[in-house]
Amino acid sequence: MVTTLVYKDNKLVAQNPPIESLVTLRAEPGVILWVDLSEPTPAETQQVLETTFAFHPLAIEDCVIDSPFPKLEEFDDYFYLVMHAVDYTRTESFTTTELDFFLGKNFLVTFHKKPLRPVQAVQERYQKSSSTLVRGPDRFAHVILDLMVEAYKPALDDLRDELESLEEAVLKDISADELFPRVIALRKTFSALRQIVRPQREIVTTLSDGKSRLIRTVMVPYLRDLAEDLSRIETQASAWAEQLILSFRVYLNKSSHEANDGIRVLTGITALTIPVLLLSGWFGMNFSHMHELEWKYGYVAATALVLTGTLGMLRFMRKRKWL
Repeated sequence: MVTTLVYKDNKLVAQNPPIESLVTLRAEPGVILWVDLSEPTPAETQQVLETTFAFHPLAIEDCVIDSPFPKLEEFDDYFYLVMHAVDYTRTESFTTTELDFFLGKNFLVTFHKKPLRPVQAVQERYQKSSSTLVRGPDRFAHVILDLMVEAYKPALDDLRDELESLEEAVLKDISADELFPRVIALRKTFSALRQIVRPQREIVTTLSDGKSRLIRTVMVPYLRDLAEDLSRIETQASAWAEQLILSFRVYLNKSSHEANDGIRVLTGITALTIPVLLLSGWFGMNFSHMHELEWKYGYVAATALVLTGTLGMLRFMRKRKWL
């Protein structure tokens, strides 16, 4: 589907004219075009990208074939930009959809194989507000990029809640079988977020350096603000990844401490049996002439020695705080 907004003298004057008329409209003075190709057919792709705007064949090829990385290439009278819109769910984590920009002096062409909420939102905004002044196609590009960055916020809130939930679980009686998958999954999510954001931040930083002749000076501060937002997201993801590792170390130390407590208790119980083992070993010797075996009060004396030795050992261990 091809959606077109036509501005003349900075005001919206037409929507969705015939594609054949775009060549003429593009040549008119004071005209700004935004042409959006959403899930386009091969015929629409060829007519708009090749016939109407005559973009470079390599740029068209990169546009049609999905690229896993952002890209910025400058040509004589336009530049080609590849960015990725994100969508986040707990089940699928981060998924991305490629969004291609062709930005010229008086036109913006966007291309995406799936519907994108940021693009749809910008279209609805400008279609409803016909009185809004648009002084350059870079305004459309900035608003789309801004909404793409805004789309990270719900995901960041969800990830922060997950991290806080995991930190609380670490301090409670959570099993390793339950904790390890959550830690691994969350760490992979943070890593995926950084891998998505970092190259896009670099691209936006390049656009905001003010060197491109197709980016008006007035738009440079807005692009710098976008670069700062992406930098904050990347920094936040890195900080959360370190915080996650710290929580995991706390869990390991807690588990080690609990294991040591258990070993200490078992060792104490073993130590308490020393008097019993000594006496039972002594009286269990099979000598023919053991006077103790014929002693009338031998059983009572042995019992008293066992109790006295055990209580003495218990008192000694408590005094040393071993039990």
